[in-house]
Amino acid sequence: MAAVQDITTDSAFHSSISSLPPSTLAVIYFHAPWAAPCKHMSVILSTLASTYPADASIRFLSLDAEELPDVAEQYDVTAVPFIVLQKDGKVLENVSGSDAAKLRAAVERYAGAGAGSSDAKTSLPPAQTVSKPTQPDGADAASNLSAYAPSASVPATAPEGSKEELHSRLGELVRAAPVMLFMKGTPSAPQCGFSRQTVSILREKGIRYGFFNILADDEVRQGLKEFSDWPTFPQLYADGELVGGLDIVREEFENDPDFLQEHSVNSQKGGPGAASARVPQAA
Repeated sequence: MAAVQDITTDSAFHSSISSLPPSTLAVIYFHAPWAAPCKHMSVILSTLASTYPADASIRFLSLDAEELPDVAEQYDVTAVPFIVLQKDGKVLENVSGSDAAKLRAAVERYAGAGAGSSDAKTSLPPAQTVSKPTQPDGADAASNLSAYAPSASVPATAPEGSKEELHSRLGELVRAAPVMLFMKGTPSAPQCGFSRQTVSILREKGIRYGFFNILADDEVRQGLKEFSDWPTFPQLYADGELVGGLDIVREEFENDPDFLQEHSVNSQKGGPGAASARVPQAA
């Protein structure tokens, strides 16, 4: 999978850009550590990057706009988050703000959905190496959080404004990729049997998907239960709409062999603009 590369010096940026083939799409992300929307966009961008193969077709670069002011000035960055899409030294489009759907549509416009790799397997998350859960499925997952640094839990009596902000963030996350899986762990290291089985089904069916490890962010883990009105994980979304958990996902594939096939690595609809046509655009 592609990953977001942190760039910390001017020379490293210019070296990275100059080494890219003319056909490579560079997604240049300007952020600032104090800006709350940037924290959200960093998750969105990382999730989006994970849906593309780690090849020469696309590169994701992350820069602190305040630490690299000359580069920021070069791209006329006046607010963060700010993302530049560039090929062969030419700016194709700028995306300002933290609208996940707008960013995804822009990237797919120039790179295609899943980058259109000729090797279907490279458009999927890597093959699993299953790590056994530290306790049986369904048990309290609190002890599993020791390997992560989750944010604070959402208080039961959170202010209405805080809930609105969280729901807005979750609304962006479920649309971060055409198919989004909220799971315990990662595809290469699931942390529960239900997540492992869901990953296996998606791989078997050749479905491109983004994922979010809910054990790494307790705010998302708790908030998504209310947002989706679905109390358990994993949760699978398609085009921003909840499909359900493992049982429903399995049942959908059994009842409809073409379920989610528009998001398959072999789909003829997976080219540039195919998925973005269904993405609501922000003003």
